[in-house]
Amino acid sequence: MNSFLAETLAGRTAIALPYCQSNGTHVQVLDEGVIRFEPRDPDGRELDLVISCGVHGNETAPVELVDRLIAKLLCGELRPKARVLFVIGNIEALRRGERFVEQDMNRQFCRVPDVGDGPEARRAAMLEMQLARFFAQAGGDAVPRLHYDLHTAIHGSLIEKFAIYPLPAPGKAFDPVEVGRLGLAGVSAVLLQSAAAPTFSLFSSRYCQASAFTVELGRAMPFGQNKQVDLSKLETYLQGLIEGELPTPAAGDVVVYQVAREIIKRTEAFRLLVDGKTDNFTPLAQGMTIAEDGETRWVVDELDARIVFPNPDVAIGQRAGLIVVPATLS
Repeated sequence: MNSFLAETLAGRTAIALPYCQSNGTHVQVLDEGVIRFEPRDPDGRELDLVISCGVHGNETAPVELVDRLIAKLLCGELRPKARVLFVIGNIEALRRGERFVEQDMNRQFCRVPDVGDGPEARRAAMLEMQLARFFAQAGGDAVPRLHYDLHTAIHGSLIEKFAIYPLPAPGKAFDPVEVGRLGLAGVSAVLLQSAAAPTFSLFSSRYCQASAFTVELGRAMPFGQNKQVDLSKLETYLQGLIEGELPTPAAGDVVVYQVAREIIKRTEAFRLLVDGKTDNFTPLAQGMTIAEDGETRWVVDELDARIVFPNPDVAIGQRAGLIVVPATLS
């Protein structure tokens, strides 16, 4: 049998009836690139887990990792003690080896009722439905809900593996335990968002009450060219979660940053005054001007500021970079 990824890219995965493996694991393909595993005794499970990847079609290392995990579950090497939903996001972009088809898919979530009609918008709406249904089927069970949306970055980073923590809903706070767990997965830093962004992880955080992160895992490369991306710690950590191991981390292993400001491209006059290929977490000198948009200027007034995700080529209304500063999380 070909891998789940190969079958997906070939257009041979679709909605199917559930079936039971010899070890008691329940399996169901819910849609193209979406597959769920449940333990023999779901009422005794330790957690509900969503692992997504491929929301950008040129970020292949996490997709290959997810395919390995699915293969281990399908052959019985991994036996779940958690409910697990795997999502391969932008399948058509993955087939093309491109970041997206028409629009950045990770800006198409949380858009109802203002949802578009392009392929990324339709796919995002379907994936929202799958996540909402997956978590709703848990009923009122008081088990942890986790969602890791796995990515790689389009350019270099002084901190190779880092995560973005979506802004919590009003009345909720960032969870230091969940930040600490990421250290066990090989993640070195976490960015605390200061504003809501229409990402996959925000959707599961806000609308499914999951502890959710966008996780950046190194440099984006084509399929088969990811030998330099070491995901061994992450793979071990995710396998443990699937098998029901929810570790308690040591404090202080993950560096925390706060997003101080977003640099938003408002018009075609926008100019980013740092190289768009600048590495993530590059320090910014206090007092320097880093962007202009007509009469608007972004001047660095923060201490110890750094730039993350610099990209002058985004669409109007989207962020062209983040200014981040060190933070603490108690």
